[in-house]
Amino acid sequence: MSGDDYQRLGERAEDLVWFDANRAYMRMSDGHCAALVVHKDTGEFLCSVYETRPQTCRDLARGSGACLGEIDTKGERPLIALGRSR
Repeated sequence: MSGDDYQRLGERAEDLVWFDANRAYMRMSDGHCAALVVHKDTGEFLCSVYETRPQTCRDLARGSGACLGEIDTKGERPLIALGRSR
C-alpha cells in the first residue's frame, strides 16, 4: 500500500491498515481483507471501501481472469465466515 492509498482511505485508514516496519498492508480479519464484509443473504464479500480502495485492488479488475482465479481459489471463505458450506 502506498501513501496515496493510505490517504485515500481517509478516516478508515487507521482501522484497515497494518504496518510492518515501513511497509503498510491492508489488515486481515478471519482470513480476508478487513475491508470486506459478508453480505448475509448471498454470502458474497462486498468491499466496504470500494470507492477509496488501494491501487492493488483497483488493478485486479472485477470479472478479469485474475479475479476469477481468486474467486475459484477463495470462493469458500464467505460461506465459512457465515458458518455455511456449498
